[in-house]
Amino acid sequence: MKNFLSKVFTKKEKIQIEFCQNNLDRFLNEQTVTEYGKFLANPRIQYKEYECLSECKLCKTTPYAKVNGQIMSGEDSKDLLHQLQAELK
Repeated sequence: MKNFLSKVFTKKEKIQIEFCQNNLDRFLNEQTVTEYGKFLANPRIQYKEYECLSECKLCKTTPYAKVNGQIMSGEDSKDLLHQLQAELK
């Protein structure tokens, strides 16, 4: 019975997101800051902001984040947010 219940009621894993502070400063605006704040309040998300993630070429051209160790980038900050939201599903 325990195996059955654990399969039916499995907890979804937490998502680890790492942000580059320089990249956030470059691509976020007031509107997207609010949207990101709401998204990051989700209890399944653990995030950390670093001064630099050593992805300088990428950082200069597009918003990005490391999600569970893998780089995810978007055309703009809203596109990146939509991709991050899709990771929760």
